[in-house]
Amino acid sequence: MQKQILIREAKDYFNITLGLMLYTFGFTVFLLPYKIVTGGIAGIGAIIFYVTTFPVQYTFFIINAVLIVAALKILGWRFLMKTIYATFALTFLLEVAQDIVVRPDGSFYKLLGEGNDFMSLVIGCILTGTALAIVFLNNGSTGGTDIVAAVVNKYHNISLGKVLILVDLCIIGSCLFIDTFGPVEIRCQKVVFGLCTMFIECSMLDYVMNWQRQSVQFFIFSKKYQEIANAIATTTDHTITILDGHGWYTGKETKVLCLLAKKSESVTIFRLIKVIDPNAFVSQSSVIGVYGEGFDQIKVKVPKNMKKKTLKGTDTDNKGS
Repeated sequence: MQKQILIREAKDYFNITLGLMLYTFGFTVFLLPYKIVTGGIAGIGAIIFYVTTFPVQYTFFIINAVLIVAALKILGWRFLMKTIYATFALTFLLEVAQDIVVRPDGSFYKLLGEGNDFMSLVIGCILTGTALAIVFLNNGSTGGTDIVAAVVNKYHNISLGKVLILVDLCIIGSCLFIDTFGPVEIRCQKVVFGLCTMFIECSMLDYVMNWQRQSVQFFIFSKKYQEIANAIATTTDHTITILDGHGWYTGKETKVLCLLAKKSESVTIFRLIKVIDPNAFVSQSSVIGVYGEGFDQIKVKVPKNMKKKTLKGTDTDNKGS
């Protein structure tokens, strides 16, 4: 058991590192050279860098340190240890990457050339949005506004992307008040570009996370239902419900296995079924959401008056019975 936990943790850290490397590549190669303002702490760091030339990585580190201390009690050590690791790792990666993309005269290399700001924005945000999703899916965070999003998502059924949009609006909108960016029309352009980065990045974040978390429902009809149930339960650790069925045409009694699983587990389940009973009849369908029993938590708020009425009604029914 301890070995499995260590392997799982090592896998998380490995995937988080890959996500951070992808984020660093997208941010420093496609966004920073074109002075594109993004959301999050990286966006704050970029704005400060454009105005004062204060290194992005140091702003990122200082703000994250404050937020980590503030969120320690709410999110716990396990989540924040990975956030602390990500903060140090991303600070280091940003510093190394900026040294690579800066010319000897202090200007940045522009991979797509001059005048391709928007195309660079699209590519960069697709990469950074995907990178953030990889980090979140492995129980980590790049810190900053991700910590704020994780705190909100823990107690409310609001997607991470939506929370980040609300926070990023404030950061991007601040460009309107910074004279360093130039005339008002240029500042408005920066805000429009920033809104585009926010939309693309958050859309990619939600898309990748929802795709990875998508669940499916199986109905399995087979005479070897017991063997199939044992194999699936042993391999995937999922519980299975056995339903009583009755064939209309044959008039015979039959057993139906009902199973909810992650979409990524579908191939494994189909292989198990095929090995045991190649002639089994299987129905697979996508489900919008699965909550409890190893899946997502129910995060809706229950009003106090509703809770009291429900419990009172339950007590009345119990007394009546």
